[in-house]
Amino acid sequence: MRRTVSLTAVATLAAAALVLAAPTGQAVQATVSPPYGVTVAHACAAPTKRGEMACDALQVTAGTPKSARAESDLTAAAAPSGYGPASLQAAYNLPSASSGTGQTVAIVDAYDDPNAESDLAVYRSQYGLSPCTAANGCFKKVDQNGGTSYPRGDSGWAEEISLDLDMISAACPNCKILLVEAGSASMANLGTAVNTAVKLGAKFVSNSYGGSESSSDASYDSTYFNHPGVAITVSSGDNGYGVEYPAASKYVTAVGGTSLKAASNSRGWTDTVWSGAGSGCSAYDAKPGWQNDTGCAKRTMADVSAVADPNTGVAVYDSYRSATGWMVFGGTSASSPLIAAAYALGGAPSAGSYPASFPYAHSSALYDVTSGSNGSCAGSYLCTGTAGYDGPSGLGVPNGTTAFTG
Repeated sequence: MRRTVSLTAVATLAAAALVLAAPTGQAVQATVSPPYGVTVAHACAAPTKRGEMACDALQVTAGTPKSARAESDLTAAAAPSGYGPASLQAAYNLPSASSGTGQTVAIVDAYDDPNAESDLAVYRSQYGLSPCTAANGCFKKVDQNGGTSYPRGDSGWAEEISLDLDMISAACPNCKILLVEAGSASMANLGTAVNTAVKLGAKFVSNSYGGSESSSDASYDSTYFNHPGVAITVSSGDNGYGVEYPAASKYVTAVGGTSLKAASNSRGWTDTVWSGAGSGCSAYDAKPGWQNDTGCAKRTMADVSAVADPNTGVAVYDSYRSATGWMVFGGTSASSPLIAAAYALGGAPSAGSYPASFPYAHSSALYDVTSGSNGSCAGSYLCTGTAGYDGPSGLGVPNGTTAFTG
């Protein structure tokens, strides 16, 4: 099931909790006429109970995104609509051609995508990336316990899986990829999958899902996300100002979202706060020692960010069930795996470290995001892009990998 919502509507959904409480199948509909925006659909159904998560992938269903011809303009070769590897690597100054070899990035998602490996092959072939297959040891898929008893298929989560696989490939073509499929979208099953990813040796684990905060979060923190020496990234949400868990966990890197556009500045690109990016002040999670903003006594979202605006969306290939092949996606489901890949490009985290702290030690090694807003919060930094730290974009977007090493 899907809820169709326009880019403008995403910005006006005042809090993530309101959307996450919507009954499965309840539609939130609006229209925006191109070229002023695009119409998007949430890939995954809304949670119907506490402890259940939804993926943060947004598929462009109508309109022409501003990133439509970006890749072909950059590479002078035919390319699908949406940003691809060349654009993303250039925008974030990533050393993708020479780094990442030997690193394994895990993605944790719910349900099965039977076409994951074959769809990944199409994406990588399109952009001239080396094959990443089970046969050559680059790709591996397991269930939440590390076996091959895969859960039932789900077309919405399959789109999320394809988005995750493609973004890891785009940012870190030399990385190995481990796909861990949880039996359902419950926090217990997804958390078990996180633990399995770490047990199987992944030092980088991306999670592109979220749900409402609850009094259980402290228990979830200690049970599933307290993994020193492992970089765990989590998308901050797609419903504007408001907090989601597990992005609110003090042990993870919460990844916000931006609009990414080509620019005439020295960088050649510019990021502004995406109106749909989640941010805010946690009601439950304690503030980690490396976070020092003064407007929130507890954990503040987000830490860093990357492109998430569907109107400046990324190219993704998915063929499972109702999927149409090449599509354009946005949402913080795109930014979380991009940041996980940036960590992988920076090398394995030091033993005993909490990689969520790394950007705070190297904030000058990020491109600051200083404009845009994701909602109303009395004009504070919690929902407004500003110089230095702010909620929707955190400390900024990658400028190479220095901010992700430690």
